[in-house]
Amino acid sequence: MLVKIGPSCRFLRVATEDSCRLFQKVRMSQHIQAQRLEGIDKNIWVEFVNLAAKYMTVNLGQGFPDFSPPSFVKEAFIRAVSGEKPMLNQYTRAFGHPPLVKILAEFYGKLLGHDLDPHCNVLVTVGAYEALFCTFQALVDEGDEVIIIEPFFDCYEPMVKMAGGTAVFIPLRPKGDPLFSGNWQLDPSELENKVTARTKAIVVNTPNNPLGKVFKREELKVISDLCVKHNLFCFSDEVYEWLVYDGREHVRIASLPGMWDRSITIASAGKSFSATGWKVGWALGPDHLLKHLRTVHQNSVYHCATAAQEAVSYMFEKELALFGTPDSYFVQLPQELKQKRDRLAQCLTEVGMEPIIPEGSYFMMADISRFKTSVPPSNDADEPYDYNFVKWMMKHKRLAAIPVSAFYSTPHKKTYEHLIRFCFAKEDKTLEAAEEILQRWNYQQPRAP
Repeated sequence: MLVKIGPSCRFLRVATEDSCRLFQKVRMSQHIQAQRLEGIDKNIWVEFVNLAAKYMTVNLGQGFPDFSPPSFVKEAFIRAVSGEKPMLNQYTRAFGHPPLVKILAEFYGKLLGHDLDPHCNVLVTVGAYEALFCTFQALVDEGDEVIIIEPFFDCYEPMVKMAGGTAVFIPLRPKGDPLFSGNWQLDPSELENKVTARTKAIVVNTPNNPLGKVFKREELKVISDLCVKHNLFCFSDEVYEWLVYDGREHVRIASLPGMWDRSITIASAGKSFSATGWKVGWALGPDHLLKHLRTVHQNSVYHCATAAQEAVSYMFEKELALFGTPDSYFVQLPQELKQKRDRLAQCLTEVGMEPIIPEGSYFMMADISRFKTSVPPSNDADEPYDYNFVKWMMKHKRLAAIPVSAFYSTPHKKTYEHLIRFCFAKEDKTLEAAEEILQRWNYQQPRAP
């Protein structure tokens, strides 16, 4: 049946459709984004990786080696996918491939001084990044406070917020020569004053990214004593555990008295074996904590690549047999990176930057204060100087780095905007290209009369 619509009806229909569209627009603007994501949608890596590609820079910004892992690492992966074990192409145990959790339990049990149960004390994750995410989601609740030591790996703050918690910041400050990372220290009284009735955990990152500080045993004991006194958890990010220089010792806070039962220790095959793209990480801890991480894991990614886990298990079997000997990769890699560190430090010094010598990690921070006369700040008063400087350096010098203020909380960004971060875990030809840029730059610098 056909119905004739009069002018008034057509007007009503148009008005109704407009009202629906307006209502839908308002509704979407109010509810399309979860409130816990507000303010954390921007990511420095997206912005600066795009800029590095745009200007075709020599990339000393991103924290990954551009050299191949050693032959035994590649051979382990080939062996895993060669077809000798067809089931390696299928799902494995959700919380960690059995051969991998077994060798990790044996390996880290010796280092931590605990008998680890492979099925209860080890969780394999999609890189250390997922281990961090599971830790914050599983153990931080609405209203909890988490103390974060600055400078900090930039994902800690948004992960706390996404879990419903509040990040509380305390900076490392130089005591003595600021150009040596070991001199950047916590104030124990200031740290204890940060603890409130709502404090749930303290996040430790050693060796630290971006500073390269390796926390000494006595420094970690200050933190551990506080955790025991106030019944706090410790989330210990130790992905650079094997990258320590100049005879420094990497101390695992979970090995200190009273800390095993309250600590989650996070590590990475990608950083340990120079294969960051494999994305194999793990969390170690007591079952009463780790079981909650398993809940988050099984309801998010659920499972990690079987063949990659199998390969990492081979690699740890080899390292366990060679542990502490000159043939161990965990001995050889820091020796190689130390030479790269020293080479980059010399080049940065020659161009007028002041490098802060790291005790560990892939990274070196450098003071760029001397450049403020030749590289003026941005017209945007809200943009920290280091952001503008790095963008200028990528555009005009074709050299990429990362602004250090990205590793600080908003109130402290301006205090540390005179620092930028370089990654020296690069092959020799990359460092040579950077060296050439820095030498030309030094030649072009105006000389004092």
